[in-house]
Amino acid sequence: MSTPKAPPGTFTLLYFAAATSYTRRQHDHLDAPLPVAALYDVLEKRYPGIRAKVLSSSALTVNLDYVDVDEEGARGEAGMVIKEGDEVAVIPPVSSG
Repeated sequence: MSTPKAPPGTFTLLYFAAATSYTRRQHDHLDAPLPVAALYDVLEKRYPGIRAKVLSSSALTVNLDYVDVDEEGARGEAGMVIKEGDEVAVIPPVSSG
């Protein structure tokens, strides 16, 4: 299944595994620009509890490049900004058995 193109002024946020289960969505379109450091706050408001249950152990990519959210938060205003048309993904850890 393909993800619809982000409407103007937004970026696409993809959810995988536990993130999909928690949000009950495969993707969202959020307003851009948005500092990476603010993304988890936006998601916590939209999906209360997601930070502790999913995001704290997940990886984040922006346009297929892994991003360290804690490092971006420490940079403050100088940190990475998610732009219109970007593709961001929340990737929870995967277990195998």
